[in-house]
Amino acid sequence: MTASAQLRSMVCLTLTLGLTLGLGPNQHGGFTFLLPAGSTECFYQTTTRNNNMEIEYQVIAGSGLDVGFALISPSGYRVISEFRTSDGIHTVESTEDGDYSLCFDNSFSKLSEKMVFFEVIINSQSHTGGGREEWANIAVSESLVEYKMEELRATMDSVYWRLEKSRQVQTVLRAFEARDRYLLEDNLWRVSFWSCMNLIIMLTVAVSQIYTLRRLFDDTKRVRT
Repeated sequence: MTASAQLRSMVCLTLTLGLTLGLGPNQHGGFTFLLPAGSTECFYQTTTRNNNMEIEYQVIAGSGLDVGFALISPSGYRVISEFRTSDGIHTVESTEDGDYSLCFDNSFSKLSEKMVFFEVIINSQSHTGGGREEWANIAVSESLVEYKMEELRATMDSVYWRLEKSRQVQTVLRAFEARDRYLLEDNLWRVSFWSCMNLIIMLTVAVSQIYTLRRLFDDTKRVRT
């Protein structure tokens, strides 16, 4: 199997979709994709004002395990710019209204494509506030004040964020697993290749030595006769 076919099969195994970036109400999502050699790919994430956005990316497979990364705000300002890095974690506080551009650059590599995993997490203040208002309305309408709704909300929020954090950690661990598997397969191919080359060289040397010794004894017999 060629390296390109291995990368494509690994993408099929490690593809994790939590959302379609820029579409829908979901606030968390991860994506694994192939970045062709000599090209740049950009993804867009829609945000609203005063949200917090966390971006994490990692090069899972490909020669050098490095890409360039840039984050561009809706106003055109380059918030983050990195060149030939294997991974990174960045947080943007107080986001703007509009679409943020997440660009991955592999233009410096003319032969090797890269497999890249990235995850976007948006903490929407307005969304959490709306949820609390709904809880308050339910509490008033059904007379559940005696259950200490504030404590209940705090407990449920804690459980929710811990579950989200666990999901994010599991997603990152899957990306690490895919990267380690690729490195192991690549190293196994190299070890097998050089082992075969050494074996061929040893057999060639052995055959050459035997042939030389036989020619030497044949020449000696001819001289005696």
